[in-house]
Amino acid sequence: MDTNIKKPSFNWVWVTASVIFCALFTLALIPGAAAQGNTQSSETTYSQAQVRNYTGIMQNVFDFILRGYVDEVDPQVIFEGAMKGMFNALEDPYSTFLTESDLKDMGDTTQGSFGGVGLNITQSIGPRPDGKPRFVEVVSPIEDTPGWRAGINPGDFISEIDGVSTDTLSMDDVLGMLRGTPGEAVRLVIRRGERMEFPLTITRAVIEVPTVKHAMIGSTGYLRLITFTPFSVERAKDAIIEFQDNNYKNLILDLRNNYGGRMDAAVELANLFLDGGLVVRIRSRIRSENRDFNANRTTLVPADIPVIVLINRGSASSSEILAGALKDRGRAYLVGENTFGKGSVQQVFPLSGIGFKITTARYFTPSDANIDKVGIPPDLKVSFPEVTEADAEKLNELVNANRIPEFAEQNPQATPAQIETFAQNLEIKYSLNLPLLKRLIRNELNRTSFAPVYDLEYDIQLQEAVNILQNGTYNNLMQDAKTLRALQDEEEEAKTVAQAS
Repeated sequence: MDTNIKKPSFNWVWVTASVIFCALFTLALIPGAAAQGNTQSSETTYSQAQVRNYTGIMQNVFDFILRGYVDEVDPQVIFEGAMKGMFNALEDPYSTFLTESDLKDMGDTTQGSFGGVGLNITQSIGPRPDGKPRFVEVVSPIEDTPGWRAGINPGDFISEIDGVSTDTLSMDDVLGMLRGTPGEAVRLVIRRGERMEFPLTITRAVIEVPTVKHAMIGSTGYLRLITFTPFSVERAKDAIIEFQDNNYKNLILDLRNNYGGRMDAAVELANLFLDGGLVVRIRSRIRSENRDFNANRTTLVPADIPVIVLINRGSASSSEILAGALKDRGRAYLVGENTFGKGSVQQVFPLSGIGFKITTARYFTPSDANIDKVGIPPDLKVSFPEVTEADAEKLNELVNANRIPEFAEQNPQATPAQIETFAQNLEIKYSLNLPLLKRLIRNELNRTSFAPVYDLEYDIQLQEAVNILQNGTYNNLMQDAKTLRALQDEEEEAKTVAQAS
């Protein structure tokens, strides 16, 4: 993959606003020919004299430490510490200083020659508002990677890595500890909810992320986008052509747990569904960086083919761009749960062997909605059953007993009857919901083998999407669907009324 990271010629490289993660850094190159903007610079509220004063003070402190500190200090150590401090002051987990090794690692990951566990992660900058420790949060596991096979879920927290609390680690430290030589193990402690905590030992592997899975569900084409890579568009086209050969009547686009990837791939995928018009708008303080990205008129999925998009809290960044565009343009009906809310754009800037990655813009959907830290709500909310506190304690006991992984290891080809019997035994011992237990068993079996394209028996969100397409209610539901901006305006109006009363 060409990252276009250059020597300090001050050429900016667009990157997708993907959550920082330990398996892959995905750079999204945005073709300038597709963009529109002006060349005016941003306005500032500070004076150049103020800037000169601050930089002068910083230079004086730097010199004083070199000359006056009790021990001799490597100037590189002081410099890198100051750079990290500046970016930490932004309180933005997506803006970071990149050391020489960080840049090298980024180049390695874009080429795929690295070892990792396959988790998309994020971390709050500074104290959490709820007072809880700054543990690393899992946005989503990458399918068919060690982290995914180990059973780590979106929303889980990594509280320890090899005995070290992540509350004390920077994101760079976390990435350095999770990545490493394929075949070597890393020991994690996972927190799930308020009461569950359990250890996991994961063996690192070379992460080769799949991008598209597809299959027919009756007359419905099922297209799952796992991430956005340079190959996503062609793979999606191949899948749609296969759907056409099978006379598909409608299509389900599954973006659940899709952390994002290349932004240009998201725009090109929108081309397959939209006949021209706006896909996404980028807005920056630097007005010359403001750009509109429009679909061309090479639609592959005809307008009369109903489309349902599946989303959840693991849908982030470029997947939110695609889902938001299809929703706002009235081209798809969204089913599932609220998305992650990653609505910003970063750029990578190399400087003489080091560099930095910084948030420079936010993106807006076609209805002019920004979803940063808010996410995209589904048109129809379908959630998996919540786990009560009492159930969490029992689940914690079950997880630590390792009963389900042992069953999966001993019965890799378990039949539905075997799953039913084992689940009933667990229900008696742990007093847990039978459907929940059966889903946990099926998930574990899927993780210990190559995952199926879909699992209609246990996937209630997919079940609902199929039902909508089969029962003839799709068109009526689409008529009642609202744009993201309309939904945000309604929410603001409701808040205003509530405050006034």
